[in-house]
Amino acid sequence: MAEIVGIGEILVEIMATEVGQTFLEPGLFAGPYPSGAPAIFADQAARMGAGVAMIGCVGPDDFGTLNIRRLQASGADTSAIRRIPGSSTGIAFVTYKADGSRDFLFTIPTSASAALSAEQLEPGLFAGCRWFHVMGSSLFSAQIARAVRRGVELARAAGGRISFDPNIRKELLALPEVDATIRDVLAVSDLLLPSEIDLEQLCPGMDEAAAARSLLGAGRQTVVVKKGALGSVCYTADRRIATPAFPATEIDPTGAGDCFGGTFVAGITRGLSLDEALLRANAAGALAVQKRGPMEGNSTPAELDAFIAASRPAGR
Repeated sequence: MAEIVGIGEILVEIMATEVGQTFLEPGLFAGPYPSGAPAIFADQAARMGAGVAMIGCVGPDDFGTLNIRRLQASGADTSAIRRIPGSSTGIAFVTYKADGSRDFLFTIPTSASAALSAEQLEPGLFAGCRWFHVMGSSLFSAQIARAVRRGVELARAAGGRISFDPNIRKELLALPEVDATIRDVLAVSDLLLPSEIDLEQLCPGMDEAAAARSLLGAGRQTVVVKKGALGSVCYTADRRIATPAFPATEIDPTGAGDCFGGTFVAGITRGLSLDEALLRANAAGALAVQKRGPMEGNSTPAELDAFIAASRPAGR
């Protein structure tokens, strides 16, 4: 039974091996690594012991098999992942700048990921669903937007709630209707998991606290701002919980926010308090950045326990 249902792109990541590489000249790249923001989230939530199902599309190729095997090994239900004949699994090529930012080159809109449709979502998959998780990076077509809306309806009918990570990427904002679709999903979300950049995009001109108050006032129950090396801040109607980050030597930041989200949603699903779920999510994010590859730093509860015991965040 899936307590958490995720939806969206499943892909592989091919990553530059040197900081400062660009796509304008030949260079060395490493991979393929299983990836896709919703898939990273689902993989980590499953590792945390939650019942997780992933909805998406891959090609009938080795890249698709790589992702399905990874999700299955972590305990996720992959029965709603379709293989699309005549298509290829999505690919993200990534380069890294000296200032820590990244550039992506995606094949997602022309890959198997684009075949995701509302007809793929079966009511039975949502039996027992407590959270339906949506990523802004997945909302790149009207067809996928319809699938997400159907997922919202099925989750609500099953008594579930909606978690939304805006995950706003400049490469996708240029696509038609993406900004409007993000706003539509935001309007029905119970839990919001923005980065600081997402928060600026959603509430331009507001500081963090004012933006959080605005989002809570518009109907969100919980807003958790992911702040990377500065930890996280959770806002509810009556609480502000600032949780320090754990020290970490960053090797690759890709997927850390998705890993944080998977840990947090799995934690509250399994009955952890907000304080404990945030602590463990911060720890999972710190572990994630210390390995190359979007899912390679995903962790188990035992690994989190050991990491937290050995390295409490500053101020705790």
